[in-house]
Amino acid sequence: MSEQEYFKSALSDFTYEAASGGAIRHLADLGYTVRQITEQLTYPTPYERVRRTVWQHLIDTGVILTREPEKGGVQGKAAYTVEHGKYGKASFRLETAATSASEPIHWKERYYSEEKCGSLAAYLANKCSVNGDDDSYISCDFGIRGVRDSSEYASAMQILNERQREYIEGLLWENKVCYHRLNQRMREIIVKLYANGYCHGYCYFVKQEEKVKLG
Repeated sequence: MSEQEYFKSALSDFTYEAASGGAIRHLADLGYTVRQITEQLTYPTPYERVRRTVWQHLIDTGVILTREPEKGGVQGKAAYTVEHGKYGKASFRLETAATSASEPIHWKERYYSEEKCGSLAAYLANKCSVNGDDDSYISCDFGIRGVRDSSEYASAMQILNERQREYIEGLLWENKVCYHRLNQRMREIIVKLYANGYCHGYCYFVKQEEKVKLG
């Protein structure tokens, strides 16, 4: 990429960030789906660009991980900063925050069964109460299923209510297993999918160092 093309790209990103980036991340933190965020923005922003921004924000904040949970550490985040020269001319510099140190966990593997553990909703709520939502995750293969078996994926989505479906379909799931925090919204989604035979992943509880198989 030439210096001029790089500058144009940086300028476009900076303009987008100033107009929409902060609002998108704020609304995502409030629990809005990508579609709801797109409808709320006063500056016209393509749906796909909102999707990319939300996905990156969830990764930057540790809501979504692209590898198994570890102790400590959220990956660094890239951002443009504006600098002004001697005569006030603006220039842009790419900065990436350092990645926090993390360490692997030697998981104690468990198996969930309703017979032994009670209802999944109560079980997950109790585990998240002990570990905290920030240290509780569920493995998600939505990206894989969407490619491998679109009809099964579509059937799974029909189990969810409109807002739950909008949330899952609005995220840019990679074609590999990712890990989503077990916040209240995700717990409700997982309970519905599990009850209908569409969830067979693992739950990770970092403080207790437990990896629990569902299904």
